Amino acid sequence: MGLVSDAKKAAALVRKAVSNRSAVRAVRRALAAKHPHPPHHFRVAVYFADGAVNMYQMRQWYKPLAELAKTWPVVVLSRAATGAHALVTDDALPVAFVPTVRDLEQYIATQDIRVVLYVNQNTRNFQMFRYGRRWHVFINHGESDKMYMTTNQYKAYDYAFVAGQAARERLSRVLWDYDLDTRTIEIGRPQADHYSGTLPYTPDDRTVVLYAPTWEGDRPSAHYGSIRTHGEALASALLATGRHRLIYRPHPRSGVVDPEYGAANQRIIAAIAAANAADPSAKHVFDDKPDLGWQLAAADVAIVDISAMVYDRLAADRPLLITRPADPAAVIDTHGYLSACEWLDAATAGSIVSQTDRVLQDPGATARLEEWVRHYFGDTAPGAATARFHDAIGHLMRTWDEWHVRSLDEGEDDELDEAELDDELTA
Repeated sequence: MGLVSDAKKAAALVRKAVSNRSAVRAVRRALAAKHPHPPHHFRVAVYFADGAVNMYQMRQWYKPLAELAKTWPVVVLSRAATGAHALVTDDALPVAFVPTVRDLEQYIATQDIRVVLYVNQNTRNFQMFRYGRRWHVFINHGESDKMYMTTNQYKAYDYAFVAGQAARERLSRVLWDYDLDTRTIEIGRPQADHYSGTLPYTPDDRTVVLYAPTWEGDRPSAHYGSIRTHGEALASALLATGRHRLIYRPHPRSGVVDPEYGAANQRIIAAIAAANAADPSAKHVFDDKPDLGWQLAAADVAIVDISAMVYDRLAADRPLLITRPADPAAVIDTHGYLSACEWLDAATAGSIVSQTDRVLQDPGATARLEEWVRHYFGDTAPGAATARFHDAIGHLMRTWDEWHVRSLDEGEDDELDEAELDDELTA
């Protein structure tokens, strides 16, 4: 068994290497066909060290960053070949492919980058932290009450842009000696000003239910995914009524760790196809497209796992149910919205029709949601979060100017040329 396992691992490594080399060639060809980046042009960089599997973390920021770039030019510093290939293919923002530390430092030397944004906690972020005289800012890829949102890694950044007061309270409960007042800046959720996508069906009298589960997680404390425990039962029930339309939007990483989780995901997708074949007017949707927004606006009820989707839906101010993790080891922060939400247990997932009817008929749901929306996101009027995002970047730009002028007045040396340093960090 050990030899078989080793052989499978070796084969997987070979496939990964071949895929990576192919992606490198594709990226270099695509970038060579574009105009070179003008020198000293970009002021803001988004550092992305992940591959294509985590592109959802970048894609949700495309439109807010494109809007920001009208004032401060933005470039994505991409370290992984498959991620760079996806970024270049999407063509939403300028991309610099910098796979080695030497590539990274050579590119930075050609630009005037003053603010570096990070959408996740990839360990290779540390390689970018070596460059001083610019602000390093964690912007994350969503708002949630998962334990990821209180990691001590926040302290590695100069600043963190957070959604609202709930995020600050969450951090204050966990992080020691962290100055929330000066190192966190509330911006709401700028993505909500750029919801996109077109309805793939014509609205009718069906009740629309969005089921958007997360992936299975890579450790018991993060076992929030519900596809195996809740998903098949609730999907079967909703597909059978004739009066519901199911929008199924699973996390793109579903099944990456647990093959059985991935198999359950495929069974739900197959069930949707079968239901549509039996009744073409049903127009059930399996949604794996990058656009996010129309789903949140169109659904009468949403069913989501503990993930950023809870708070994306919360910002839409519409009824939702949250799946209770079946694994008792899964960490649940009940200080915030999860202390007052509508839970869906695995044992009652099959009765989802009565559950959705109940939350839709709750007269106090709207008032409760509005209170939580303010707590998590502040002002959600159209354009308000975008304005706060731009104001936060503007503040950092002004502060950069002040520090730069001060350093010139004090006659400090320019930033050290690190081209002679070895590339041991690229390992």
